[in-house]
This record gives sequence, C-alpha cells and structure tokens, in this order.
Amino acid sequence: MIQMPGKPYSGPFQTLDEKEVELRDRLKEHVETLGGSIGERNVWHYDELEAAANYIRDRFLQYSYTPEIQLFNSGGKMVRNITVELPGEAFPEEIVVIGAHYDSVLGSPGANDNGTGVAAVLELARLFKDRNLNRTVRFVAFANEEPPFFYSNEMGSQIYAARSREREERIVAMLSLETIGYYSDVPGSQRYPLPFSLFYPDIGNFIGFVGNLSSRKLVRRSIDIFRRTTPFPSEGVAAPGWITGIGWSDHQSFWQADYDAIMVTDTALFRYAHYHTSTDTPDKIDYTRTARVVNGLSQVVMGLANGR
Repeated sequence: MIQMPGKPYSGPFQTLDEKEVELRDRLKEHVETLGGSIGERNVWHYDELEAAANYIRDRFLQYSYTPEIQLFNSGGKMVRNITVELPGEAFPEEIVVIGAHYDSVLGSPGANDNGTGVAAVLELARLFKDRNLNRTVRFVAFANEEPPFFYSNEMGSQIYAARSREREERIVAMLSLETIGYYSDVPGSQRYPLPFSLFYPDIGNFIGFVGNLSSRKLVRRSIDIFRRTTPFPSEGVAAPGWITGIGWSDHQSFWQADYDAIMVTDTALFRYAHYHTSTDTPDKIDYTRTARVVNGLSQVVMGLANGR
C-alpha cells in the first residue's frame, strides 16, 4: 500500500529552467481565466460552465487538435466532455487518458479545484502535440465531477468511462489531475485520514499519486518515473477504494468501468484551507511549484505512452 519505488526528492527547490518558466506563465493564464475571469462554473451557473468549456475547446483548437464533444443532459441542461487525441504509432489500440474536471463546486470559483488540473491537461496537450508516441494518448476535460453529481449517472467521467467500456476500448492507464496547485513547507500543514498520518510527512510540499489496490502497478510505475526524472517531493499510496479520499475524483469512474486509474493531487482538503470555498481563487496557487509538477507529469505521460 505505501512502499513505493525510489525515494522522494528532499533537496532544496531547484530554479525553473526556461521552458518551465514559460509553462508556469501559461498555467497561470489558464487558472486566472477559469478561476478568475469565469469563476464559479456548474449547471447553476450554466453560462460560466459553457464559457469554461468554450475556453478549453478553443485552446485545444489553438494547439491544432480537433476536439470531440460528448454531450449529455444534466438537469435539463446540455453539458459536455471535451476530448482530443494523439494516435499512437506502434500500439494505437492501447490508450492512456489524462483527464481533469472543469466544473467547480457550488459557491466556489474553483481555481485550485480544479482550474489547476484543467490547466495541466491543456499544457500537457500542448507539450505533446508533435511527439511520436507508441500508445494513443487522450486529453479529456470532464463536466459534472462536483456534488451532487459525484458518484451519479450524471457525472461526466462516469458517462465517458462507461462509453469506453461499451466500445471495448483498451484504456491501459488513466490519470486524473485533481487540485494540484497548493504547497507549503510549514510543519503541520499536511493532514490525512486515518491511518495515513502514521506513515506520511506532516509537511504539505509534495505531490501525491493515489490509487486503489487494483491500480497499484500504475501508481508505482507513475511515481517511479516521476521520481527518476523530477526534482520535486512525491508520495504514493495504493489502498482500498473505500478509504476516505482514495476515490475522490474522476479516476473512480474508470475503476467502475474496470480500468486502471489513479489520481494526482496536492491532497485537496487535507492541505488546502480554501477547498470548496469562495476563497479558492487564483492568488492562492503556487504556480512555480505547479509548473515543476506538470513538467514531471509530462515525463510520466511519456513513460506510460511509450511503455517505459
């Protein structure tokens, strides 16, 4: 459950290189648009939800992709999942999904939850546009992750994963990028549900890789690549899905469809005081550290897509 390959990085934060600086600025632009200019976005703030969907679609178009739109009805409103794809060259039938939800919870502008995850999906799509990969990679923005849709048949990722299963698609890995933008070096800044406080550090300066027992190989493989390539603290766990927090994002929908899936997260409410509040605004995000994390995730995606 808790023993992971390699060792978490523990040295001083290394200065961003030129490409990471550009990445930081792009991530900030996306988060400020989603969590600032647009703000709260859900079926009760439908115009804003549509504005966020249009922003994501337009960025994918700007990066020379052709988005696929999956429409579905939610409370009498048509909402959409948005997907772009890079076909694999050697094993195109094997698919790696990188996803994040773009809705925010009622009453919150959702800068960290989940503007940061969406920003990462957009930037990973940009970074990979001209790459030659063995497996097919899909970048997906999901609607309706937040309550009351979570665990329901109107949850965007559940609808998406169920369709993939119906089509007998071979999704070999799914990464849900969920609330990845807040970090602290203060002792006591990190909390956990029992029993994890017995095993993990109390400083919230790391990125977490989280999966259920069936997805433990994917957890271990992903964190191994991240630790070998990225000077940034990381922790991992593969635990029963019923434990508090383990299944709290879109990866859970893929478990239901019998796919291996994990969540990449800053641990959300176990670290971030502004979780699901009106103060989850763009100024709370550590864009420098988020850029390092996303750059590391690009190495993870590369490794998964090329079977490394």
